[in-house]
Amino acid sequence: MKQENIQKFEKAIEHFKHELVGLRIGRDSTSLLDSVMVDSYGQKVPISHIASINIPDSRTITIQPWDKGNMATIEKAILASNIGLNPVNDGVLVRLSIPPMTEERRKEMVKVAGHLSEQARISVRNVREEILKEMKSSEENGEMTKDDIEQEKKDLQENIDNFNSVIKEIASVKEKEILTI
Repeated sequence: MKQENIQKFEKAIEHFKHELVGLRIGRDSTSLLDSVMVDSYGQKVPISHIASINIPDSRTITIQPWDKGNMATIEKAILASNIGLNPVNDGVLVRLSIPPMTEERRKEMVKVAGHLSEQARISVRNVREEILKEMKSSEENGEMTKDDIEQEKKDLQENIDNFNSVIKEIASVKEKEILTI
């Protein structure tokens, strides 16, 4: 199987991992703020580009802007981002308190993780369909024989099975992490 096709599968897995990092699991992670964009000097930029982000304790994230004029815009951006946290501005830092997760919320996060893993499997299937179309086109153009196509399909299915098992393993680890108090 071509290296470029394997890279497409790996890209789907990397996207899945990135999506899982954004799931809030009850302890702080600066990656929670990766998707928050702040309007600073007329441009939308990630918070990390205009401020220092720290985790002083297990339930708090602090954001210290390099320019104090950005305090209000950081607060607005966090509120608008729908990450479910309320910023507190003390004039020097913006603090985010992470509430402990309830059992109900943990189960909800497991469902979200399951949905994300299904999306990753769909991405893998879409790549497979794209590859199968390329194979069919190659066969019609006489670039590949039927035997070559059959062997490529077997190799493709082995790769798909491997990538799906990787997705399942990653999802399983994340579910255990979410359910661990």
